[in-house]
Amino acid sequence: MINERKPVIGVKYTPSSMDVDRQELDIHNLPGIKYIRIQWVDLTNAICYRVIPISYFIKILQSPRPSISITKSILGLVHLTLAEGFSPIGEYLYVPDITTLKLCGYAPGYATLMGYFEEKSPKQNVPRSLEYKVDLCPRTILNRIVEDARVSLGLDFLVGFETEFILLSSVSPVKAVNEASYGRASGLRTGSPEYLALEEMLDALHLSGIEVQALHKEGAPGQYEIVTAPLRPLQAVDALIHTRETIYNIANKHGLYATLAPRVYGNSCGSSSHAHISVHAQGESPVSSVSPNLTDVEASFLASVLDHLPALIALTLPIPESFKRMADGVWSGGTYVCWGTDNREAPLRLSNATSPSTRNFEYRALDGTANPYIAIAGIIGAGVEGVRDQVELKIQDNSGDIPAANMDDRERGALGITKRLPLSWDEARENLEQDELMGELLGGNFVAKYLNVNKESLFRTSL
Repeated sequence: MINERKPVIGVKYTPSSMDVDRQELDIHNLPGIKYIRIQWVDLTNAICYRVIPISYFIKILQSPRPSISITKSILGLVHLTLAEGFSPIGEYLYVPDITTLKLCGYAPGYATLMGYFEEKSPKQNVPRSLEYKVDLCPRTILNRIVEDARVSLGLDFLVGFETEFILLSSVSPVKAVNEASYGRASGLRTGSPEYLALEEMLDALHLSGIEVQALHKEGAPGQYEIVTAPLRPLQAVDALIHTRETIYNIANKHGLYATLAPRVYGNSCGSSSHAHISVHAQGESPVSSVSPNLTDVEASFLASVLDHLPALIALTLPIPESFKRMADGVWSGGTYVCWGTDNREAPLRLSNATSPSTRNFEYRALDGTANPYIAIAGIIGAGVEGVRDQVELKIQDNSGDIPAANMDDRERGALGITKRLPLSWDEARENLEQDELMGELLGGNFVAKYLNVNKESLFRTSL
């Protein structure tokens, strides 16, 4: 990154500080913990789990290959129906990642952790490092892409999330806990059911070691946002999953219903899961000739993400309802392939543009229905390939007063804005299927099976 020339805007985080600040729990010294909740996220973004008594879990850790057995069909199972390409035959091992252990603030007596899917027996004719890897495992894919960037290019990343959700007091009929609009104190009245639930969510996240930067009222009825601090990509997504489970469970405890649905109301804003991504390169990177607020590395990263954005949308907006949120004129990021400094009508917003040590890209075309491991893997993977190939950033900073949707073709063309995002679920899926880089990054087998599960999930949900 270039040297700081102006006062830092915001709190400074670095990848190296993550290693210093991180404190791992000792599984053998967790007073009051009776159960371990082993979790994973499937290809439909469903959070799944197994509950293991702590006494047996410690025995698992002492075994020659610590793991639990899970049917291979688990990643292709949609409402008890197998998606095309999956079979009821065979088992994976799910190997717990003990570094992800967190106290479960929403369920006293529990701790949670994530893991990796592995083959029971080594695969033949592959490098030794890949012989147990499962190419459909979302955490494995994200970890592989991030580690390759670090080793081959000296790139590190930090990712922070904004989790928007709506609290309902009733789902039939749909009724929000309040009608307060954006930022209004009337949405957090002391003693109200939502106040009690939200305060307990913050306490639970603190207990689990997740740093919350802010809680505030969002624009839709009953809508709130919890902002969590940046972490390395894999740890950030793990924290996001824990944050979501905390929100869901504590809302339920208070007789409320929490939803991350992209759009609950047709006449108000939808809910997103914006990701803030900062790129950290080893050594100095020159200032980009395209924008004085970007380094060459950042510019190439951004250029490649924009190039592949029409395909990435199938990973980050994975259901038809996602496209009801992503529209022009509603501060959701718009429908044009573009970027802009503090432009909330662009799918990629440059945040803290003049402060190199806190600058980041906000990816706005992401909602809570996406599997965040796969979404972040796709975004970072696309950007890394741009850095590797030194891709030129041809789209200029749309930081003026006019969003791309309100420009005519000549005005958009002058900024290099020539493409729109897919406007439908079908179009997004087709783009992903045809994008060669996404196939190389994620694996052809993964893309094919992801699309099959995605299609089966829509069909089963619509029945």
